[in-house]
Amino acid sequence: MFTEKELAYIQSQPLARLATVAVDGQPDVAAVGYRFDGTNFIIGGMNLPGTRKYKNIAAGQSRVALIIDDLASVEPWRPRGIRIYGTAEPLEMDGPFGRGHYLRIKPAISWSWDIEGPSMVGGRFVPHRTVHD
Repeated sequence: MFTEKELAYIQSQPLARLATVAVDGQPDVAAVGYRFDGTNFIIGGMNLPGTRKYKNIAAGQSRVALIIDDLASVEPWRPRGIRIYGTAEPLEMDGPFGRGHYLRIKPAISWSWDIEGPSMVGGRFVPHRTVHD
Protein backbone atom coordinates (compact mmCIF):
# COMPACT_ATOMS: atom_id res chain seq x y z
CA MET A 1 0.00 0.00 0.00
CA PHE A 2 1.29 3.47 0.81
CA THR A 3 4.83 3.81 2.16
CA GLU A 4 5.49 5.15 5.66
CA LYS A 5 6.50 8.53 4.22
CA GLU A 6 3.39 8.67 2.02
CA LEU A 7 1.16 7.78 5.01
CA ALA A 8 2.78 10.50 7.11
CA TYR A 9 2.21 12.98 4.28
CA ILE A 10 -1.45 11.90 3.79
CA GLN A 11 -2.09 12.37 7.51
CA SER A 12 -0.35 15.77 7.60
CA GLN A 13 -2.57 17.40 4.97
CA PRO A 14 -6.07 18.75 5.74
CA LEU A 15 -7.39 19.11 2.17
CA ALA A 16 -7.46 17.25 -1.12
CA ARG A 17 -9.10 17.75 -4.50
CA LEU A 18 -11.62 15.19 -5.71
CA ALA A 19 -12.39 14.83 -9.42
CA THR A 20 -15.60 13.14 -10.53
CA VAL A 21 -17.46 12.92 -13.84
CA ALA A 22 -21.18 13.45 -14.42
CA VAL A 23 -23.28 11.04 -16.47
CA ASP A 24 -23.20 13.57 -19.36
CA GLY A 25 -19.37 13.51 -19.29
CA GLN A 26 -18.84 16.86 -17.56
CA PRO A 27 -15.82 16.65 -15.24
CA ASP A 28 -15.93 18.36 -11.86
CA VAL A 29 -13.29 18.95 -9.23
CA ALA A 30 -13.86 20.06 -5.65
CA ALA A 31 -11.72 20.71 -2.60
CA VAL A 32 -12.59 18.23 0.14
CA GLY A 33 -11.67 17.38 3.69
CA TYR A 34 -10.82 13.71 4.17
CA ARG A 35 -9.70 11.04 6.56
CA PHE A 36 -7.67 7.97 5.67
CA ASP A 37 -8.65 4.86 7.62
CA GLY A 38 -5.60 2.84 6.57
CA THR A 39 -7.34 1.39 3.53
CA ASN A 40 -9.85 3.93 2.18
CA PHE A 41 -10.27 7.67 2.01
CA ILE A 42 -13.44 8.93 3.69
CA ILE A 43 -14.95 12.19 2.40
CA GLY A 44 -17.62 13.99 4.40
CA GLY A 45 -19.10 17.44 4.54
CA MET A 46 -22.14 19.61 5.01
CA ASN A 47 -25.15 18.45 2.93
CA LEU A 48 -22.94 16.00 1.03
CA PRO A 49 -25.89 14.38 -0.85
CA GLY A 50 -26.65 17.82 -2.35
CA THR A 51 -23.19 18.18 -3.90
CA ARG A 52 -22.23 17.50 -7.50
CA LYS A 53 -19.50 15.03 -6.44
CA TYR A 54 -21.94 12.94 -4.40
CA LYS A 55 -24.59 13.01 -7.15
CA ASN A 56 -22.04 11.97 -9.79
CA ILE A 57 -20.91 8.98 -7.72
CA ALA A 58 -24.46 8.04 -6.65
CA ALA A 59 -25.43 8.05 -10.36
CA GLY A 60 -22.91 5.27 -10.99
CA GLN A 61 -19.88 7.29 -12.06
CA SER A 62 -17.65 5.59 -9.49
CA ARG A 63 -14.22 6.24 -11.05
CA VAL A 64 -12.52 9.18 -9.33
CA ALA A 65 -9.18 10.92 -8.96
CA LEU A 66 -7.98 12.39 -5.67
CA ILE A 67 -4.97 14.66 -5.35
CA ILE A 68 -3.28 15.68 -2.12
CA ASP A 69 -0.53 18.24 -2.70
CA ASP A 70 1.30 21.27 -1.39
CA LEU A 71 4.47 23.27 -1.87
CA ALA A 72 7.31 22.04 0.30
CA SER A 73 9.22 25.16 -0.76
CA VAL A 74 8.79 28.10 -3.12
CA GLU A 75 12.50 28.94 -3.17
CA PRO A 76 13.51 26.64 -4.71
CA TRP A 77 10.19 25.65 -6.26
CA ARG A 78 9.34 22.19 -4.86
CA PRO A 79 5.81 20.85 -5.27
CA ARG A 80 5.03 17.50 -3.69
CA GLY A 81 1.97 15.32 -3.51
CA ILE A 82 0.08 12.12 -4.20
CA ARG A 83 -2.39 11.46 -7.02
CA ILE A 84 -4.79 8.56 -6.48
CA TYR A 85 -7.06 6.86 -8.99
CA GLY A 86 -9.77 4.73 -7.48
CA THR A 87 -13.43 3.94 -7.11
CA ALA A 88 -15.90 5.69 -4.86
CA GLU A 89 -19.17 4.74 -3.31
CA PRO A 90 -21.71 6.71 -1.29
CA LEU A 91 -22.62 5.30 2.11
CA GLU A 92 -24.26 6.23 5.37
CA MET A 93 -22.10 5.61 8.42
CA ASP A 94 -20.73 6.89 11.69
CA GLY A 95 -17.70 8.79 10.50
CA PRO A 96 -15.32 11.59 11.36
CA PHE A 97 -18.15 14.14 11.21
CA GLY A 98 -20.74 12.05 13.08
CA ARG A 99 -23.55 9.92 11.66
CA GLY A 100 -24.32 10.85 8.07
CA HIS A 101 -23.57 10.51 4.39
CA TYR A 102 -20.01 9.93 3.24
CA LEU A 103 -18.03 8.92 0.17
CA ARG A 104 -15.58 6.05 0.51
CA ILE A 105 -12.73 5.98 -1.99
CA LYS A 106 -10.80 2.78 -2.54
CA PRO A 107 -7.37 3.46 -4.10
CA ALA A 108 -6.45 1.43 -7.19
CA ILE A 109 -3.21 3.14 -8.23
CA SER A 110 -1.23 6.09 -6.89
CA TRP A 111 1.73 8.22 -7.83
CA SER A 112 3.70 10.38 -5.40
CA TRP A 113 6.36 12.96 -6.06
CA ASP A 114 8.98 14.47 -3.78
CA ILE A 115 7.76 12.48 -0.78
CA GLU A 116 9.98 9.39 -1.00
CA GLY A 117 12.81 11.54 -2.34
CA PRO A 118 13.49 13.77 -5.33
CA SER A 119 11.28 13.01 -8.34
CA MET A 120 13.51 14.70 -10.89
CA VAL A 121 16.07 12.11 -11.97
CA GLY A 122 18.49 12.98 -14.76
CA GLY A 123 16.19 15.77 -15.97
CA ARG A 124 13.17 13.43 -16.06
CA PHE A 125 10.11 13.42 -13.79
CA VAL A 126 9.92 9.96 -12.17
CA PRO A 127 7.14 9.66 -9.57
CA HIS A 128 6.85 6.77 -7.12
CA ARG A 129 4.05 4.48 -8.43
CA THR A 130 2.00 1.99 -6.40
CA VAL A 131 -0.69 -0.44 -7.52
CA HIS A 132 -3.07 -1.05 -4.60
CA ASP A 133 -4.94 -4.33 -4.01
